[in-house]
Amino acid sequence: MIRPAPPRSGRGRTRGDEGDIEVFVADEQSAQPIEVERWEALARNVLEDQGVSGDVELALLFVDEPTIAHLNGRFMGHEGPTDVLAFPIDDDDVMIGRSPDGSSSGPDRGPVDDVPLLLGDVVICPAVAARNAPSHAGTYDDEIALLVVHGILHVLGHDHAEPDETQVMQSRERDLLEKFHRKAS
Repeated sequence: MIRPAPPRSGRGRTRGDEGDIEVFVADEQSAQPIEVERWEALARNVLEDQGVSGDVELALLFVDEPTIAHLNGRFMGHEGPTDVLAFPIDDDDVMIGRSPDGSSSGPDRGPVDDVPLLLGDVVICPAVAARNAPSHAGTYDDEIALLVVHGILHVLGHDHAEPDETQVMQSRERDLLEKFHRKAS
């Protein structure tokens, strides 16, 4: 089952200063094969299609079941592994400087203008995705693609807590998958 992102207060910024979209992909599991370049390209296409531009960063992490179970418990209050978690970073929550006072950028930091807009993290568990695929998206590749798109939409502020939100989000997922995944397959 796809779990919602932690509660978020509205849509954050999606345009960074001059620069390029960076998608960092890490495969930190060994249970299932992950085509890092393929999922990075899908993520970048989805971000661009959704109007994200400039110097922005998104992390896409593929993790094992114990890791996602820990994150699921810690941040969502649910026991056990899930397939995807999204952790958007709201502008208002990001502090430049030292914690806890945020009073200085520190000696090793450049000007604040050089900091990219951090969109957030999407964490996917391929082992759970592989189990869910036959009764959900169909194939393992289709399930991973759906989870990448779903997680990114959460990071960008979409939700499915209410029926109307669910309909909008699922429609957007279908459109993005048709545009960027099914044509590439």
